[in-house]
Amino acid sequence: MRVGYKAVQSAPKTSTLKMIPRVLVILVSVFACHARAADEVSYANWTSGVKKHDVVSIPGRHVIHSYYSLDVESPDGRYVLFYTSGTKEGEDGDLRILERSTGKLTIIAEKIHTEDAHRVACQQWANGGKTVVYHDCRDGKWVVVAVDIATLKQKVLAEDRQLGFGATSSIYAPIYGCHWNPGTHRDLEFVNVETGEIKTVFPVASVVEKYGEWTRKRFGDVELSICFPWISPDGKKVFCKVGHPGGGDSYRGMHVSDRDGKVIYDLEKQQFLGLSMLWGHPSWTPDSESILEKGNFVTNVITQKTTQFGRSPTDHPTMSPNGKLFATDGLESKKEKEWVVVVGKAEPAKSNTAPAEFTIIDKFDNSKGATTWRHNHPHPVFSADGKRLYYNVNDGQWTRLVVAEAGDGATAQTP
Repeated sequence: MRVGYKAVQSAPKTSTLKMIPRVLVILVSVFACHARAADEVSYANWTSGVKKHDVVSIPGRHVIHSYYSLDVESPDGRYVLFYTSGTKEGEDGDLRILERSTGKLTIIAEKIHTEDAHRVACQQWANGGKTVVYHDCRDGKWVVVAVDIATLKQKVLAEDRQLGFGATSSIYAPIYGCHWNPGTHRDLEFVNVETGEIKTVFPVASVVEKYGEWTRKRFGDVELSICFPWISPDGKKVFCKVGHPGGGDSYRGMHVSDRDGKVIYDLEKQQFLGLSMLWGHPSWTPDSESILEKGNFVTNVITQKTTQFGRSPTDHPTMSPNGKLFATDGLESKKEKEWVVVVGKAEPAKSNTAPAEFTIIDKFDNSKGATTWRHNHPHPVFSADGKRLYYNVNDGQWTRLVVAEAGDGATAQTP
């Protein structure tokens, strides 16, 4: 049974919310980059003539992109951003950008220590592509760092925090206290990637105030914290997970914190939009109106209407910039041991049990690669023009970053 979002009409009355100025939400014009030529890419372009190759070959190093709906390419398509590591575990490494037109590689950050090789440094584009942000553990202290791409100068934006998942167009990045031990940093915060100014978006106490029945039933009467915030593509909404920190010093292991649920928040109206008791590897749809979940369905955050796309492999789902396609990874069936990366039609299924229309882009053994404690997954994600699909492959000693390019006729009109 699907658990939908519980809609609310007004914001909780807390003084913290009043501290957030309206300028918190900046709709940068480069948001339009996500639509450039994307309307012209159809499902047919992914069913034949697809070409696949490694983004770059660096002998003796893992090459990994961070997560399944964080853009790998810069908004203008000039660069590809990724993490590399020369250690077996893949937990220590650097960040590099590849200029697509020339093949020039530039190291933009070094000596990074990550939580795992699953999402590595959580590296991502921000500020319309002028900035790369990431998190790093330096001498036992977690920091969120910005790199100015024009100068390669670095700036520590926040200490004792980790980085959430931002919007490429936004000047703000979402940050939160370390999920296993946040200390005093238990609320949702945004940091300006240029100035380093930190704003509280809402305190975790407001979640308990609004959804206390659920929080007490799920976690008990304990201290909670916000974790894994995710800003919508238009910068107007955010959702995040709620967690009960274990309180220890170790971040290794799946039980260092107890995390669950999803609260959705309107940044302009400064009010909660709803609560879902489900966290199914969610990602925003490109129109910022719905959330795509593992299980291959979307739920509108305003109307709570759910649309099923049909059965398909589904582990880390994301949508194309035009909203007409989905991409995901997972096992083709319970009998299979190899992982697949697929592209499918984001169209309503005839029934909840009907299969989705999808095509397999790649199939491989994903059990190898970086030996980190939390295994790396493909995490497929489209380019901003919808013509390329990036994903990790763990079929050998070294994790590879692969790009699949849509087949001939990629500029034909969608039927």
